[in-house]
Amino acid sequence: MSLGLGASTAAYALDWYVADRTGLRAEPSRTCVGCRRSDSWSALLRVVADQTEDGRPTRGATILLPDPRRRKPGRGAWVHPTPECFELAVRRKAFGRALHLQGPVDLRPVAQHLGIRHS
Repeated sequence: MSLGLGASTAAYALDWYVADRTGLRAEPSRTCVGCRRSDSWSALLRVVADQTEDGRPTRGATILLPDPRRRKPGRGAWVHPTPECFELAVRRKAFGRALHLQGPVDLRPVAQHLGIRHS
């Protein structure tokens, strides 16, 4: 019994389909701004800067917002969702540097999302 060209192509395509469904594909990696370790993007929390408050530009600090679904527009900074990495990033002023921000930064929404008391 000989396999025609169509049969071998179909088998090859089926193998790739199964491989994709089993999770064998590599996931993108990002670097945590706190501990500076590289990890898969699903293990990290994306943080974005919002220069508006209720649709109006802010005059004070730039507000940092958590983006757990990784859908908000703009540049993002990545951090492990742990108090240790968050506090390390705050101490190093890594959020402002990673997001190319100048001036004060309001971290309360991110801290609240992580369940951390931050002043």
